[in-house]
Amino acid sequence: MNSSFWSQKDVNRPDLLCGRSADYLVKKEHFPMLVCSIIVLGGFLRICLKNSEVIVLTILSLSGFVIGQLAYHLVEVHQIVYPLLRTPSFSLFSYFLPIIIFMAALEVDFYILKNIIWQVLLTGLISFSTAFIIIGYVVLKFNVDSWDLQSCLLFSIILGITDPLHSVNSLRTIGVSKMYTDIIRGESLVICGFTAIFFGIFRSSPMHITLFRELHVVMGLILDIFGSTICGYWCSRIIQFILTDLFSNTLTNVILCFSMVYMTFFVVEFFGMSGIVALITVGLNLDSLSFKPKMEFVITKFLVMLSSVYQHLIYTFFGIVIGCGETKHFGFHTVAFMSILFATVNFVRLLTVFLVSPILVYWSYEYNWRWGVVITWSGIKGVFSILLAPDVYNLAEKKVEAPHMFVFYVQVISLLTMGINSYMMSQCARTLGLCAISLPRQMAMQNAFQHIQDIIQNTITLFKTEKILTSVNWVLVEEKTRMEYVTPFSRVSKDGKEREESPTDEVLIEEARLHVAIIQMSSFEKQCNDGILGTEAARILIGATKSYCPIQGKFMSIYDVSTYVRARSWLMKFKNMLTYLEYHKERTPYFLPGSNKFLIFVYHIVFSEEFEYAGHIVTLMYMYPLIIHLWPMARELNVSALMSLNYYYMFLYILESSLKIIIMKKKYFKQHWNILEFLIIVVGIADIICIYFVRLRPDNLLLIQFTVMIGFLRIIRFLPIFKVIIPVLIKIAEVQVKKRLSLMYNITKGYVKSQEDAKLLVKQISGRESIYQKLYEILETNKRDAVKELGLIEHEGRDVVIALKTKQAIRNVIAKALKNLTFLWSRGIIDKHEGIEMNKVLLTKIKALNNFPMAIPPPTPDKYLPNIIWLENKDVLIEFFKERTKLAYFDYGDVICREGEMPQGIYLIISGMASLHSSSPTFGIDSSLRPDRESKTLFTEYCTSGDVLGELSCLLKREIEYTAICETILQAFFISLEDLYEGFDVFWPSLEYKIWLKLALDTACQYFESSLVDEDLKFQKCVLHNHAYVETLSSYNELAINNVTMKFVIIVYGSVINTKTEEPYFAPYIIPKTCEQVRKILCGRCLFPYKPQLVLLKRNLTWKKSAVLSCPY
Repeated sequence: MNSSFWSQKDVNRPDLLCGRSADYLVKKEHFPMLVCSIIVLGGFLRICLKNSEVIVLTILSLSGFVIGQLAYHLVEVHQIVYPLLRTPSFSLFSYFLPIIIFMAALEVDFYILKNIIWQVLLTGLISFSTAFIIIGYVVLKFNVDSWDLQSCLLFSIILGITDPLHSVNSLRTIGVSKMYTDIIRGESLVICGFTAIFFGIFRSSPMHITLFRELHVVMGLILDIFGSTICGYWCSRIIQFILTDLFSNTLTNVILCFSMVYMTFFVVEFFGMSGIVALITVGLNLDSLSFKPKMEFVITKFLVMLSSVYQHLIYTFFGIVIGCGETKHFGFHTVAFMSILFATVNFVRLLTVFLVSPILVYWSYEYNWRWGVVITWSGIKGVFSILLAPDVYNLAEKKVEAPHMFVFYVQVISLLTMGINSYMMSQCARTLGLCAISLPRQMAMQNAFQHIQDIIQNTITLFKTEKILTSVNWVLVEEKTRMEYVTPFSRVSKDGKEREESPTDEVLIEEARLHVAIIQMSSFEKQCNDGILGTEAARILIGATKSYCPIQGKFMSIYDVSTYVRARSWLMKFKNMLTYLEYHKERTPYFLPGSNKFLIFVYHIVFSEEFEYAGHIVTLMYMYPLIIHLWPMARELNVSALMSLNYYYMFLYILESSLKIIIMKKKYFKQHWNILEFLIIVVGIADIICIYFVRLRPDNLLLIQFTVMIGFLRIIRFLPIFKVIIPVLIKIAEVQVKKRLSLMYNITKGYVKSQEDAKLLVKQISGRESIYQKLYEILETNKRDAVKELGLIEHEGRDVVIALKTKQAIRNVIAKALKNLTFLWSRGIIDKHEGIEMNKVLLTKIKALNNFPMAIPPPTPDKYLPNIIWLENKDVLIEFFKERTKLAYFDYGDVICREGEMPQGIYLIISGMASLHSSSPTFGIDSSLRPDRESKTLFTEYCTSGDVLGELSCLLKREIEYTAICETILQAFFISLEDLYEGFDVFWPSLEYKIWLKLALDTACQYFESSLVDEDLKFQKCVLHNHAYVETLSSYNELAINNVTMKFVIIVYGSVINTKTEEPYFAPYIIPKTCEQVRKILCGRCLFPYKPQLVLLKRNLTWKKSAVLSCPY
């Protein structure tokens, strides 16, 4: 075992680190009171001394020392602290450290750590080695307590440990890059793991270190490193499964998380591995996606509270231990030795940074000498070192007179580094400008701040119109809500003024790139919490974003994500290879003479399943004789039996092949497996012949060697058994391919949504127009590539994509029901008991989606007509067009329609993908009226199953504005122009009106998504509740705009002019609130969506109107 915790044999034996044994009846009822008092004192000190953790710990340590001194002189106090002195050191280690280590590992970003894993491992190894050598030498040279070599080396290892919590606390609050805090914390965790393994080996062996057997040490190291890591990984999966369960509540999750940490530690230690390494693995494998939404905050706060309480107890307890020792060992030499130790610890850190700097410079373009200075002061010691300090005495070869001095030196060095080093780290970071916010980032923050200020001002303006708020002092409201932007940690010049630098476009683009990455990661996490994106897909996307984020100038594309997740082509190749090797039983009846009953009999035998299974049974039965043949000793004892069995099995193989050749004739050799069987027979006959000649000439060495080699080829007789295994492997490969397709589709869809979210916020990222244009083009290109990938994935696995879309639709419906249930519950319409039961029913349905089929067969082509949204799934419309539609097929590269041609009809894509290539859309406006649209920039979009082509051109009877080219084999329904206008006549005017409504809504949502983000402009709702209507502006009509009833007026096609100012508005455009009336420039159409009013005016049940104008020629 690694620990003394499991090997305490005599519990009555005194095992005191220091102090005297109890010569009285021990009572333990007062010790819990001492623990509670320490917790209360620590809490009050934290309240009074905010942001001064080192002062709190120092006061608690001194308080513990005073209590220890009282216990040394007073029996009453000694009786209280005696249970602490009696507790084995590893027990304290096991009680306190698991939570602290798990907390530290949980705060490390695994994706960042994975990118710098070699830097962290090398830094940790170099730091561990330098501390072991240099501190060990200094301790051996300067200590006056006659410590032996083993004690000095163990003490040097303990002082080489960097505390994983306090080492970066001073940097987290001043804006330092997380990559460098994770390097420091990752290095600390590596050293903690090394040290835990090292001390575990010492505890587990009763022998001296020089007597260790090499095999014992190597096996122990392998088990500690790899075994603990594997156990930690699977424990993290169990914890993640528990924490993401839909039916678990907050209290259950907190209790299970707390208990699973300790269970993991003790179970792993029980099996002889390192519990610390296992907990580090658990913490690193858990992230924000491993918890239910908002659960991470609760659990993290609980763990922070526990770790803080544990630290207070540790420093106080070990202060008591020090106070229980004899004070005669303290003197001037103690202070001198502490000073030497403090200087040595920092020198070791400086040497470590000097040695690892070339590595960090090579692997990180951000690292420089300034970071080296800051990291030099990061060698802060903490509770890990203090908890291991008693083991120096316990494991020492020679017992010293003052064992409490080990604890004293470690605790004092811990407090000194926590105070001095933390202060120096933060001061160096500020002085060297490492926490200063760059000017591009300041500009982005100013833009965001101004956006918030505009929202506040708009809210005040809106509230001023409310009658109930007419008596409010709006001047005071505006004064109290006005905010001023102050740049935190801004760069300041020597004369006290901020540096006014003009950043280049490259600098601004780089800063914007980092903001885009942050927006994307937030989008991935939100999609995962909303159920839109799977956890695995979200984790891969976040990991890919963090992997490419350190690459300067790199905007992550969907192809980069595919590279990160590794290509799926090997699965397809593996499946194709298995399909090629699969045994296809010939089912075509052969020509058999009617009078030849023997051939008919043989035919029924060969093509029966029993005959095939008999061949497999014969192959499996030969396994035992082959094992005997390959085992030399057994072969010598059973030569004649093996020869007889060989003849027998060869006879069966020859009989099987002969029967097949009689029936199949030349077709027998067209099957790969039949050729293999024939080869087995040929090799077997050669084997028999060789054995026969060996018996004739036993002195021929060459013949004997050749016979032995042929004998080993008998193993190929087992290859035909793979005929049964290959179909199973094909099914497994198909499942894996579908899983991979499903994952890639999820990833690509989540990536597209993140690009859309980034585009909405691109204005807030940078206020400079050139930067905005570059960012928009990059995001649009990446989105277009991702949409293309979506189409290709859908073409490759339509059944998988249909299952995914169906599953997502079900989840969206249930999520909507949960949202409505929450609203009814909060308003008291549903009581608590009913709400809980209904919530359980809905959550059960969401949980059942985990078993949803991975693939759903695509519907027949006639089932796609209801997908045309303006048919509204009405049977009369569907039947009308079903009689008039034609099924059209296109090959890869075929042109469906060309730009500039007159439309022939509309196409509803059933399967496949097409790319649309066009110049800038005109929206029915002559280029002479739009000088800003004169550029010939080409646009590319992708359409896939369910999309409709040619609607607008057919409505207007004007030239098509794009060229549609098939990117895959494509199948589509075609509705001719004549049939479409016949439908207009039969279903006048609703059908044409609804097509205009659908096109207008699509255009408005496409170009003004950020403005309409809170609007529900779904086609079905607009039709059902009359939230929208389409109106044509004739040559003599004018449209009056009432801003009280109309929320938006948006032109989506054509152009209008302000009748008052004569200012023209070209589609697409939101008409400003100042406009009161518009009229056509030529002619137009208008779309007016009604919007439900806000909750404040709910009692009136009135509606605010929005208008979308569409003005075609």
